[in-house]
Formats: sequence, structure tokens, C-alpha cells
Amino acid sequence: MQDFMLMSKDTQIARIQNSAVEPLMPERLPLFLQRTGDIRAWLEGRAIDSHRTNSRLLKRTLRLEQKDDLSTVLSVNAATITDNFWVKPIDDAATRYADVRFQVNRFDNLALTGDVNSFGQPPSRTPELTNIGSFEKCWRRQEGEWWMVKAGKPEELFSELLAYRLGVLLGFPMARYEPDGAFIRSLDFTRGAAVDFEPAIGIIGGESDYIKIYEKLKPFSSAICEDYLRMCYFDALILNMDRHEHNFGVLRDSDTGQVISLAPFFDHNIALIARGYPNNADTPNDLLITDFTALAHYAGLRLEIRRLKQAAIDTAVRMNPFVPPPSETVANPSAFARDYILRRQERLEELNRDVLSFAKPALHREKER
Repeated sequence: MQDFMLMSKDTQIARIQNSAVEPLMPERLPLFLQRTGDIRAWLEGRAIDSHRTNSRLLKRTLRLEQKDDLSTVLSVNAATITDNFWVKPIDDAATRYADVRFQVNRFDNLALTGDVNSFGQPPSRTPELTNIGSFEKCWRRQEGEWWMVKAGKPEELFSELLAYRLGVLLGFPMARYEPDGAFIRSLDFTRGAAVDFEPAIGIIGGESDYIKIYEKLKPFSSAICEDYLRMCYFDALILNMDRHEHNFGVLRDSDTGQVISLAPFFDHNIALIARGYPNNADTPNDLLITDFTALAHYAGLRLEIRRLKQAAIDTAVRMNPFVPPPSETVANPSAFARDYILRRQERLEELNRDVLSFAKPALHREKER
């Protein structure tokens, strides 16, 4: 691996020589590097998932000679939409942040759908090479803002959009989602890297135990710990089976490195009925419910949670344009999803009366982050 400077905007924050990190501004280093010092792993973690079919098409049409994760990331200076970090050769005095920031994306259709009309067009810089995750997706710039557009099956899109609207009703800090034709789109919650999004892997590694994660978040702030509790409650409520170290994290001030808050909640397309209709719908009691209950009692906070009403859920379901398919046992998926949410809410309330306060939802609509 070549030697280079690690940058935050136009500020040099570390020198990388022989794969060793020499911090120049330690407080502004990515949290992953503060924890591990492993520059190769940090860079490779920013690469598009090579298992996505459309990622192979992208690399082919971009004429990438080397298609490994490290080479892929370095071909765009390791820049992303959601933070201000990037790299440049150690002897490069000319390249500025404005030169590597993404302003357009001509490969959105190819990344999202494998569009034949996009294949073979002239190469140009694209944020798709650092757009991580296993689902086919793309970044699109619309009216001056970046949106993540994601493909999925109807049951996945239905579940993700419903999860978002339930989170808004609950007053949780939600990344904004809305339908986009046959797809779903989500607004870049960093607002063009006005802040840096840092995935949780930088803090917790691959840890999945709720209590151990809670302890690792404690040094940052009580507000972050409380939002983490809310996120775990939400995951238990909607059966979000896929919360991991890359789809939650924190927001940082890019000029100081200070951790500001937990990032808005996002990525709920493997929740609710996205993977089928649970057999235990009448008496839900699963890993997410038991793990949240253990965390809530461990934390010992008196956290107020709004109680969802059937009418509000019905409205959220009715406004959802995506139609999940029925099954042999479930004739009305929308009604199933509503009843399932209510039963999971009831079970969570039953198990956590002594540590959580359940209140009526506010009458006004919360503003999304």
C-alpha cells in the first residue's frame, strides 16, 4: 500500500507510511483508527460490497484494473457522501477536498438496477464505490441534496417505510424515508457531510451484546445512551433482526472530532414482515425482546416511551404504497403487521413496567432529522 496523507476536509490529520498511522491530530481521527490503528481495515470497510451483482458491473464499466476492496476505495480517494475523510498521496500538494467531493453521480441507475443504458459510458468519479451494504442501492442528488435510493421486494419496502413512520409517531430520531416509485429513498442525514457519520464498528468492533455496547457508549454522553436504549426498544418492537455495527453509529463535529449524538435510526428493511410472517405472532417472546428487557433493567433508567394506538398504525399502513404478498396462512398482510406490532408493544410493556414509562403519543408530527 502506498504512503499517503489522511485528510479531514483540507486538514491533514494523519500520515500513513508503511501502513502505519502517524496521527497529526489524534482527536480528529476516525474512531475506528483511534480504536485499532488498522488503516487497511478502515479503508476496505468503506468499499462497495463486492458480492452485489451491480458492483461488478460498476467496476467493469469504470475500467478498474484492480477490483479488490482497497484498490476500489483508493480509486476515489476513499471519499464518501457521509463524512469528510479522504486520502491523497503523501507528495500531492495540489489536490483539494473540493476536487474529490462528489457533486454528481452518473452511475446511479447502473448501481441500482443494472441499467443496460448506463453500462459502458465514460468513467467518472462516483460515490457508488464507497456505498456499502448488501442491497442494490445508489446515491442520487436531487434539488441539492443526496438521497439513498434502495431496491427491494415489496415486503421489504413495506416494512422499512412502515418502520420509519412508526418511529416518527414514537418521537424517535429517524432518518427520513419516503417512497420513490418502485423504490424507497432516504435523505442523507449528514446533510452533505455537515457532520461526520461514524459507524458503530469504530466504537464497539463486532460486539453484539446490548449491555456491552451500552457500556462502550457511556463515555460519550447520557443522551447517546438513552437514544441507544430507544433504538433497542424500537428494534424489539418491529423485529429488526439486522442491527449490526455498520447500520448505526454516531455523528461527530468534523472540525473538532467531538461526538455529538447517536445517528438517526436507519436501515429497517429486514424487520416486521420482510422475511415472512412469524409463527409466534400471537405470543411474541424472542431474542430481541429478551435482550432489550435485560438492557433496560441493567440501565435502570426511567425512560418514557410513547404507546402506539391501533388507529395510528392503521393510518401508517394505509398510507404505505407497497403491498406485501399474502401467504397460505396470512390473507391480509397489512392487518397482520398492525396486530403484530400491537402484540409486541404489549409484551414489551408487560416486561418493562418497572423501568419504562409508557405514555400516549404526542398529537403533533415529529420533525425528521
